[in-house]
Amino acid sequence: MGKAGGISVHAVDVARGRVAEGLAVRIDRIAPDGARVTIAEGRIGPDGALHHPVAQGEGVQEGEHEVLLGIGDFHRATGCEAPPFLDVVPFRFRVFDVAQHYHLPIKFTPYGYSLYRGA
Repeated sequence: MGKAGGISVHAVDVARGRVAEGLAVRIDRIAPDGARVTIAEGRIGPDGALHHPVAQGEGVQEGEHEVLLGIGDFHRATGCEAPPFLDVVPFRFRVFDVAQHYHLPIKFTPYGYSLYRGA
């Protein structure tokens, strides 16, 4: 089997017009029985990306995965005065081919977000 394509996360706080440096990110693989294995955990860096070996394919397997984004804590840490609305934002997706790269860009405000599979 060849090297896995990886899972990358890029985050932008569009309300402030900048990358979401410091945003907590966790990526779990979810087994068919519902058991979770955390394959990546960290914070978004100054370039807006999660720097973790999972982006180069480490730990990536076919099957269901979920990204958990700590948007509520991020807004509290940045002094956002908006009333809390979003807290931990989950995004569940399926890796169907480990040779492909799964890029997950997220754009968010205190009240909403957009997350999709990018190129």
